[in-house]
Amino acid sequence: MKVFKELYKYRELLKNNIKKEIRGKYKGSWLGVVWTFLNPLLMLLVYSIVFPYILRVNVEHYTIFMMVALVPWTFFTTAVQTGTGSVVENGAILKKVYFPREIIPISVVTSALINFLITCIIMFLFILFSGVGFSVHLLLFPGLVLIQYIITLAIVFVLSAINVYIRDVDHFVSIIITLAFYVTPIVYKADMLPAKFSWALKVNPMAQLIEGYRAILYSHEMPDVRMLGIWAIISLVILVIGYVIFKRSERKFVEEL
Repeated sequence: MKVFKELYKYRELLKNNIKKEIRGKYKGSWLGVVWTFLNPLLMLLVYSIVFPYILRVNVEHYTIFMMVALVPWTFFTTAVQTGTGSVVENGAILKKVYFPREIIPISVVTSALINFLITCIIMFLFILFSGVGFSVHLLLFPGLVLIQYIITLAIVFVLSAINVYIRDVDHFVSIIITLAFYVTPIVYKADMLPAKFSWALKVNPMAQLIEGYRAILYSHEMPDVRMLGIWAIISLVILVIGYVIFKRSERKFVEEL
């Protein structure tokens, strides 16, 4: 309860930090927040040309097939990459003013979530006008988003704390995310992955979530509720562990920064 009381007490700071993260990302840019829409759309354009036409991937409504996976993936990678270095980047402020340190990673992940939800407006319009349409399974969408938010926040808590002490973590994260892209069914169907690598999908939370997004938004079917339920529980456990690691590490943040 102390955690929530602290966050409530500093809610204005949290709100302002989230606004700063959203605006600061595009500061000095001519198009500003418009890049929130353009980034995933330009990535989608490239993949839509490369995979169906050059690599001959034969999937019906391939643009939608990939979009419903790429947009959540972009939310995850943006939050993790930005969040990993967030504490170090705010080092000057940490040395001057006291506030709950967890506000920093929470602000980063929440701002990425807001950008994701804005992009979802474009994604939903694509789904609607492509002829794929929606089904009652769309009601499960908020649950998937919540699980992804919790998992992402947990990871950012851990990585942002470790990065204060080991600055190489930032570089390793970029490499791991690039590798993870290829073992996550974003541009291909999960059953296209060789059987000997199937275990990678089971231990990859983003693979399970993306399969969930694809089930409700593309295939119009019930996702693997059992697996998602397991990951919902795991996400809460990981969040608690990540938060504890962050709080224990923060005692020496100022010394290291």
